[in-house]
Amino acid sequence: MLESYLTGLVVCGGIIVAIGAQNAYVLGQAIRREHHWWAAGLCMSSDVLLFTAGMFGISAALLAWPEALEVFRWLGVVFLGWLAIQAGWRALGGRVALNTGEETEGNSRRAVLLTTLAVTLLNPQVYLDTLLLIPAIGAQQTDQLTFVAGASSASVMWFGLLAWGGSALAPVLARPMAWRIIDGVIALMMAAIALHIASNGIQLPAA
Repeated sequence: MLESYLTGLVVCGGIIVAIGAQNAYVLGQAIRREHHWWAAGLCMSSDVLLFTAGMFGISAALLAWPEALEVFRWLGVVFLGWLAIQAGWRALGGRVALNTGEETEGNSRRAVLLTTLAVTLLNPQVYLDTLLLIPAIGAQQTDQLTFVAGASSASVMWFGLLAWGGSALAPVLARPMAWRIIDGVIALMMAAIALHIASNGIQLPAA
């Protein structure tokens, strides 16, 4: 049981730690202190649901209908490209210094949650990781539920760390020039991910 839990923890941790669109967005919200715990909580909940769904057979359905991932591929490219343009525009135009006293009110909680959901669900890599790759490894474990618990724990710890760490760094990154650099990096990351998805497509694992 412990071995299955640790396998889920390590496998999932290794996959989600790589900086992607979802991580970049949550980190940006955390540095702005803009409903960042809500965004992190939604990412945690989405991962837990997707891990569980993958272990209970959704992965088989996706393998039988790869066209679904192709649709998500191009939706993801368009959405990530739009996020890149927005971040690039902020980097060029700049913004006011960050108010580090409390959560900002730049975007409503609803807007942040909807954007977080879109960043999560419109990224086809999310489905490959949570519905195909991780369940494929989990199917080889002696205790699959414990494996899912380990994978879910990794997600909770990672997004909790992003939300807490980004918020803790906010006073250091409060200057407008720092925000130009942050937005510029986020723009480049989003654009790179969009180009990678557009050029490489979705490579399903062999049956």
